[in-house]
Amino acid sequence: MTTARVRLVLASASPARLRTLQHAGVEPTVIVSSVDEDAVVADALDRYGLLEPAHVSLVLARAKAEAVAFGERVGDLVLGCDSVLEFDGQVHGKPEDADEAIERWQRMSGRSGVLHTGHWIVDQRPAALGGSQATLGATASTKVHFAKLSDEEIRAYVATGEPLRVAGAFTIDGLGGPFVTGLEGDHHNVVGISLPLLRELLDDIGVGWFDIVTVHQR
Repeated sequence: MTTARVRLVLASASPARLRTLQHAGVEPTVIVSSVDEDAVVADALDRYGLLEPAHVSLVLARAKAEAVAFGERVGDLVLGCDSVLEFDGQVHGKPEDADEAIERWQRMSGRSGVLHTGHWIVDQRPAALGGSQATLGATASTKVHFAKLSDEEIRAYVATGEPLRVAGAFTIDGLGGPFVTGLEGDHHNVVGISLPLLRELLDDIGVGWFDIVTVHQR
């Protein structure tokens, strides 16, 4: 096994994001931020006014990355991510309880929404080692088409507890997979991290994709 040339720190507690990176050959160090998401959004609203749904996810991703990166020197690159679902012009994160999840699915059933995932990178590498000290990000958006579910199916799905743990109250890589009929855009993004967008952001700071990949030699 060959160690990655540039170390990546993932500022996220999401097991789905970690698995997606690992399946692509990246073995990040996970350091979860203690960001108060409601407070971050409220502060952004005070500063900038009404935010587009895509901007909400980016503001939260930046807050998570910078909270970890600026707290202490933790690695070469720190990546923060956050996902929200835009549906009927509103922003939806994780449901507060089962009743909200049921009500949301009753509205989403047979319709479509847009899953936005903000990505933010903080480059902690010293200039002598090629570091840019940059802090930059972008948002990936994927249109999600939902199956038409019966109330019985909705209640059974919510009873599993999965919709309460994820943005938008659904997954495509778990129990919610049968209820997503199609996607327009990057499917990794719906899991929680867009690998193509991450590659583009890395390129912006002079880091190649295989610089963060751990190679398993045969």
